[in-house]
Amino acid sequence: MLEKVLRETIRTGRLRVVMPDGSEHSFGEEHPEIGEVVWRINNPKVSTRLLQNGEFELGQTYMERGWDLLKGSLADLINLLYINFGEEPPSVIKKVLGRTLKQWNNLSKSLANVSTHYDLDETLFRAFLDEDMHYSCAYYRTAEDDLETAQQNKCRHIMNKLCLQPGHRLLDIGSGWGSLSLFMARNNEGVNTQGVTLSKEQLRVAKARAEEQGLSDRVRFDLQDYRNHTGQYDRIVSVGMFEHVGRPYFEAYFRKIGELLERDGVVLLHTIGRSGPPSVTNAWITKYIFPGGYIPALSEMTAAIEKAGLLINDVEILRFHYADTLKAWAERFAKHRAQFVESKGETFCRMWEIYLGMCEAAFRSSDLVVYQVQLSKAKDVVPDTRDYLYR
Repeated sequence: MLEKVLRETIRTGRLRVVMPDGSEHSFGEEHPEIGEVVWRINNPKVSTRLLQNGEFELGQTYMERGWDLLKGSLADLINLLYINFGEEPPSVIKKVLGRTLKQWNNLSKSLANVSTHYDLDETLFRAFLDEDMHYSCAYYRTAEDDLETAQQNKCRHIMNKLCLQPGHRLLDIGSGWGSLSLFMARNNEGVNTQGVTLSKEQLRVAKARAEEQGLSDRVRFDLQDYRNHTGQYDRIVSVGMFEHVGRPYFEAYFRKIGELLERDGVVLLHTIGRSGPPSVTNAWITKYIFPGGYIPALSEMTAAIEKAGLLINDVEILRFHYADTLKAWAERFAKHRAQFVESKGETFCRMWEIYLGMCEAAFRSSDLVVYQVQLSKAKDVVPDTRDYLYR
């Protein structure tokens, strides 16, 4: 049955499938921009499981060593499926690439959801992130930029959009490993930064980094939910955190930002989003990677922003930058794979590999993008043209 569905659908790119009995089946035609992928099914039950619940089982069966790739990367395989089946595929691949809604993110649940992913130890993230430990989409100004350069590009781009001035108080919601807060402080004398996070491991590392860099007098990090934070800030930034807010909480999130923002303040929201209509989250990703996560459509964000009384000054869409970032992360993780097989096991490594591969393919060929949305309360707080972003 799996062979039948693939034969009827694969047209662009060549997919070869090696079955457990050694038989081979070829689908599609060679394409100059899509390399051949050779998919080996190790367990005869894998095909049936994919047909029955492929949304979940593509990742699950890979973790269980039910299949491997003999040629091409995980992102190549999933990218090929996206290209041929599109966003509304027949049942088997719709399930493989499908989504489910699980986003209960009240105060207590949010802490548990964040801990599942972000409290994994520092050693893992240092192995595949850039030297400054930015766990979010980089900004590739040129094809020659390496990951370190692209992440610094991202920080400068955000800094310019915030229009930071000496004396400003900056709030970093979802401050992670402290990378962005520390960058802002290093590059802006007189700016004081407050970061809030729900990850104990990231908090520990961020505080240590601030101390090491001699910035602990101007950069503070706390373990706190943004909903419990108080104060007034000239600038607010949030990078890679909004994906964890959950659809039922969008309006409350933006209303809270409005409460924390000075009248002449500026907000920069950097988040994964959908270029298409609202949808729901992949079941495997929900269980193993980001419980409670939800990727918003732009229409969902703008509706909540309007209800909160904030103004949208600028929206920039980064289409392929995260695909390139994830590819770099996957390559770096692969170099350290043996280390993590020893410390965390083969199953964990397969989970991490297919997570990165799924996400790269989604940004490459599906509707996932990154939005940078600049907000304010007043119309006259940022320049009237974009020239200031590129000086």
